[in-house]
This record gives sequence, structure tokens and C-alpha cells, in this order.
Amino acid sequence: EVQKLNQQLEEKNGEIQQMINQPPYEKEREILRLQKSLAEREKAQATSDVLCRSLTDETHQLQRKLASTAEMCQHLAKCLEEKQRKEKGNSDDQIATESSNQVVLDNETSLQTLICKLQDENKMLKQKVAHV
Repeated sequence: EVQKLNQQLEEKNGEIQQMINQPPYEKEREILRLQKSLAEREKAQATSDVLCRSLTDETHQLQRKLASTAEMCQHLAKCLEEKQRKEKGNSDDQIATESSNQVVLDNETSLQTLICKLQDENKMLKQKVAHV
């Protein structure tokens, strides 16, 4: 391993000697090439940073939406339970209860669907953030 490292060191020293022995215009050309490469990398990094911030903001926004949707679902579920308890004693109101329950269940189903979609989108955004 020491021999391998010494060989790499010799190669680097050879590269340095080549650069030192190059005419000045070639040195300048190499410097310009390296500066251009650096500028491209900095630009790519800046773009990546902007995309990461954007995805992070969008992820936070979706998490807030998901939390508020979950809260709404819990509220609707509590309302449904209260209505069911109140209507257990009223057999005359059974038809009205069934229709209101159906509306609440439809709302709950649509909210569950929305929650699933938001969770899927959140996973997708997390994957994008990880990829970036």
C-alpha cells in the first residue's frame, strides 16, 4: 500500500512538473478551463440548492395540508359518533339518520382518498429530495 501511495505521489509530482514546464499560454488555458469548470459546478450546486429548498417548502406545505385534512377527518368522525349516539334513542328519525350518515361517510371517504393522494405525493416529493 505504501508503494502504491508512493507511485501515486510520483504521478502527481510528474503532473506538477509537466504544468511547470508548460509554456505560459498553456498554463493560462488550463487555468481558464479549471475556472470554467468551477463556475459550472457552482451553477449546478446553486440550481440544486434552489430545487432542494423548493421541494422542502412544498413538502412542508403538503404536510400541513395532510395534518389539517386528518384533523378534519377526526372532527367529522366525532360528529358522526355524536349523531349516532343521539339518534340511537330516536327510532322515528332513522331514515334521516341514514341519509346524514351516508353524507358523512361520503365526506369521510373523499377525505380518506385525499389523504392517500397527499401521502403518495409526499412520498414522491421525499424521493425527489433524496435524489437531488
